[in-house]
Amino acid sequence: MAFFKSKEDRQVQVDFDHLPRHIAIIMDGNGRWAKKRGLPRTAGHAAGAENFRTIATYCKDIGLDYLTVYAFSTENWKRPAEEVGAIMGLLKKYLLEAIGRMERDRVKMEFFGDLSPLTPELRELCERTREISKHYEGCQVNICLNYGGRDELLRAARAYAQDCLEGRADPNHLGESQFSDYLFSRGVPDPDLVIRPSGELRLSNFLLWQSAYAEFYFTDVLWPDFSKEELHKAIAAFQGRSRRFGGV
Repeated sequence: MAFFKSKEDRQVQVDFDHLPRHIAIIMDGNGRWAKKRGLPRTAGHAAGAENFRTIATYCKDIGLDYLTVYAFSTENWKRPAEEVGAIMGLLKKYLLEAIGRMERDRVKMEFFGDLSPLTPELRELCERTREISKHYEGCQVNICLNYGGRDELLRAARAYAQDCLEGRADPNHLGESQFSDYLFSRGVPDPDLVIRPSGELRLSNFLLWQSAYAEFYFTDVLWPDFSKEELHKAIAAFQGRSRRFGGV
């Protein structure tokens, strides 16, 4: 058990022996963070990418099993081309640096989403990180890239229907665990805690199936300012709740 002082000088109590197994974060607020400082939105994304590195490393250090982050949604392609290009440039920079440090950091990396619209270079970098990760144990960081929860469910339904047509699956014996095997997150336990910074109170098409029984934590803090102390608050709030999963 550890105690931390928050910015409001209230003690935050975190039990590091009973962490959630899987935390998912919607990394929101980069653009507003930049606007408040009179900076271009691309500066906000750069600050957000750096904070992702900080939080992901800390999650590994405290012994978290899984961290899933919403990096780029299927809807984000609607943003200005300059902003999309900047985000992809930051992704390339991060992956190149991660590949160079993976043997030291030993963080497993996986990607949820349809990577086909990415450039061949980015797809190759994603595959390289996946391959390098295969022999690591410990914290796994899942990056949702060109990901949408509805798109994921449609892809899973189509794949399952195809398997039924070809005799590899029986529609009369479909259960939740079998369907989960068709999702991008197959093999990964559902998130226990979903965190959304920035003051927005919605999922925005993030892990719709997987979040059925997740606990939610919302904060007005913008993602680039989401510190370790803010993470402690979210974990402490989670640890103070009773999870009944539909029971009494």
